[in-house]
Formats: sequence, structure tokens, C-alpha cells
Amino acid sequence: MFKRKKLLIALLMAIIGVPLFLSDQNNRLVVTEFELEGLDQSHFGELKIVHLSDLHSKSFGSKQRKLLNRVEELQPDLIVVTGDLIDAKKAESEAPLHLMEGLVELAPVYFVTGNHEWWSGDFGQLEMNLEQIGVEVMRNDYKTVHLKKGQLNIVGIDDPAIQSNQSEEITTEQHLSVIFENELIEAENYTILLAHRPEFFALYQEYDVDLILSGHAHGGQIGLPNNGGLIAPNQGLFPEYVKGMYTGKSSKMIVHRGLGNSIIPQRLFNRPEIILLRN
Repeated sequence: MFKRKKLLIALLMAIIGVPLFLSDQNNRLVVTEFELEGLDQSHFGELKIVHLSDLHSKSFGSKQRKLLNRVEELQPDLIVVTGDLIDAKKAESEAPLHLMEGLVELAPVYFVTGNHEWWSGDFGQLEMNLEQIGVEVMRNDYKTVHLKKGQLNIVGIDDPAIQSNQSEEITTEQHLSVIFENELIEAENYTILLAHRPEFFALYQEYDVDLILSGHAHGGQIGLPNNGGLIAPNQGLFPEYVKGMYTGKSSKMIVHRGLGNSIIPQRLFNRPEIILLRN
């Protein structure tokens, strides 16, 4: 009888505990900080940039209040969003616009597309809505951003899913070429590239950028030791670029592990994050 009671208690705890654990993994936000090397406070003052990615139409509280409160606490000077704000299967959701409406009240917001913006088949309407809100939608162009004492370049490229008749790498290279070969970018400025896909890290480094901010990989969905992940779109099993900072020959890349989910509905040891970059 005693053993049976212990078994029932253990079973009851599992029934209650497992759903709570899974909900926590999908919904409890974590802030991850990185140093912005190369931006000296003596020239720029204290600078804080918040990086968000891969919302996939998810809601964090009524009208995104939980997420917006966490971002507001960080007091950003600039906010960047690197694609998949919407999920193609939930493109009619108001959650993405609620988020962006709240973010523009906190700091200037710069956005680039992900694959789901193009898969939705109606990015034109979303783009118009974002611009009306006051979001800078970066479509293969750049802006020189004046912040406190200094200035930096923000470069933003469309996700290659915009094209379907050639390889995604070729499309990405064409987008970069449009900017760096035809535009007069102020090369002396620190340059941040916003690009949804991390798997093209080697290609990005062929251009004069200091830092790449990316997403798409969803942190590998299931977190593994040594900064690894189980699976990522376009990289398959045990992908190379899933989360955190990667150092290349000429640039660094920071990959956001995402806020929402898409095809795979559950995260494990890989909670949704807000990235804070500071000098």
C-alpha cells in the first residue's frame, strides 16, 4: 500500500510538473548580454542595442506586455529585429504589430525580413503597416544612424526566400552586392549587418562589416552542451551556427535563438531570449 501511494504521488507530480516545465521552456524570457567591441564609450557614450528575432506571431502576454516590459527595463538606444516576425501559417495574427507598436515607443526600430515574411504571400501589407507604425524596414539598403556622441552603419538585406528561381546563397550575394558596390557606405563607421540567415557567415565576411546579427536557427530547438543545438532550418542536424557569438576572420556574428516556434512547437534547454548588446 505504501509503495502504491508513493507511486501515485510520483505520477501526480510528473503529470503536473512536465507541462509546467515545457511551458517554462517555451515562455520564460531570458536576457543574454554581449559586448560591442570596437565601440569605445569615450567616443560613443554608453550604447545599448536590443536584438530580437523569430517571434513567429507568438504572444507574450496581452498585447506583448511581458516582452515589452523586459525590453523597456533594458533602456535600449536602438532595437533591431532580424526576421520571421510573423509565421506564414498565422500571418493574420495581430501579435507582431502589437510588439512593433510597443517597441517604437522605446527606441528606433530596424527590421529585415525572414523566410516566413515571404512565405506568407502578403509581405506588402505587413511592410506598409510597419512603416506606418514608424519601423525602418531595411530592404537591401543601409542607414547611417546617429547615436549619442557617435554614428554607425546599419545594413539590412532581404531574406533570400524572396527569390525561388536560383540558389539562396546567390540571392544573398546579389543583395549584398547591391549595397556595397552601388552605395557609398561610410567605411570608417562601425557597420552592423542585419541578415536573417546565419548559415551564410562566410559570405557575409567578404564584405566590410564588423558585426552580423542573425536568427533563423531557433537555437537548435533543443539546447546541447558547448553552445550546440539539435537541428536548425537549412543546416540540418547538429548545425554549426545556432546561438551566441561566432568569430570569423574579419567579422563577428551573433545568432539570436528566437522568441517563438514554427514547425517544431517545443523548445528544450533553449528558452526564448532577448539579446542586449552594450559597449
